[in-house]
Amino acid sequence: MDKYVGFYIEKPLGNNVFSYEKRKNKRIYVAKLIKGDLDCLEVGDKIAFDEVLEEEVEVESTKEKEIACFGLKNFVEYNLNEKKIYIFDNHNHAFYFWNKGLAENMFTKGCKLVHVDQHKDTRQPNDYNVNIDNLEDVFRYTNEVLNVGSFIQPAMKYNIFSELFIIDSTYTFSKIQEIKGEFVLDIDMDIFSKDMDYIDYGYKMESIRYLIKKAKFITIATSPFFIEQNYAIKVLKEILICDTM
Repeated sequence: MDKYVGFYIEKPLGNNVFSYEKRKNKRIYVAKLIKGDLDCLEVGDKIAFDEVLEEEVEVESTKEKEIACFGLKNFVEYNLNEKKIYIFDNHNHAFYFWNKGLAENMFTKGCKLVHVDQHKDTRQPNDYNVNIDNLEDVFRYTNEVLNVGSFIQPAMKYNIFSELFIIDSTYTFSKIQEIKGEFVLDIDMDIFSKDMDYIDYGYKMESIRYLIKKAKFITIATSPFFIEQNYAIKVLKEILICDTM
């Protein structure tokens, strides 16, 4: 039975560590994983990410503002033809699903990782103490140690992937056809955030569809702190519901 059954993280661990002492809300929700189609994708009513930021109120004056973000109602295991896609909100969950996919022989250990994202997500985690052959331990590590910016380095350290290709600019998008051989595709929907509007929308859309066709296995994060979730879902459906897929 999968560990993603819907639960709260109430201690300052994983993604719940951000601004923990300053926040009024002290817990974040990790949604249940279900098998389904794209109609199962919807925004939930529970806070999945919470952070306190400073905002400028006047010249040389700031105040702190708590930003509580609703995540997905459910994480979704979705089959596109014979290709398996895992869709979730906070991006650190990719680490668990990579290991799950590896255990189910969905891709070859040591293949390439293609990471399409506004951010590089290559920060060092607090530790690398995880047994990747034990999904229960991977689950613990994913939710209690990793956060949205630190999940790639352990995947590289344990040779889940041998090479990392980060697609985060017009230039790197232009190089996608140079990626050869087997790869896992990891998409963050914040590549469609307003900050990334300098890259043509249609160009991003067609480039990501191209990568989806070539990928062996796919993980997709909707990243509630970095992009409005209803918009992220709308764009994701536009990517995947296509006659050419």
